[in-house]
Amino acid sequence: MTTIEAMNRAKLHESIINNSQMTFARSGGNGGQNVNKVNTKVHLVIPVTSLGGLTDAELIRLRSKLAAIINKEDCLFLDVDDERYQERNREIALSRLENRIVQALVIPKKRIKTKPTKASKERKLKLKKIRSEIKKNRGKII
Repeated sequence: MTTIEAMNRAKLHESIINNSQMTFARSGGNGGQNVNKVNTKVHLVIPVTSLGGLTDAELIRLRSKLAAIINKEDCLFLDVDDERYQERNREIALSRLENRIVQALVIPKKRIKTKPTKASKERKLKLKKIRSEIKKNRGKII
């Protein structure tokens, strides 16, 4: 797998940190009574156009691959409530968003069709013969 060569990962990381907007809410899950009084869930939103280090072709690919987490205002959004601590959820949200963007820009290698070898064809025929004999011998004994 290869990524599009033009992507500047450092610039992307910097733009995510500078342009993302985070809001916080109370999250469910582990934490006992703590979840009822502390806003630890992170809701991260960032406009796709503010992502730096990406070419126009990469933005088009990003929009098609991450269509499920892009809303009508052309903003990427992500919710994280994995940890009990807001700061840790903040870090997870930023790294998860960056990883999703990078993974969306990975171009999979084309599969090269191959033909079975002569030896593999012979092995297959030999096994079929053996199975055939086994099944033939299951009949009634006369």
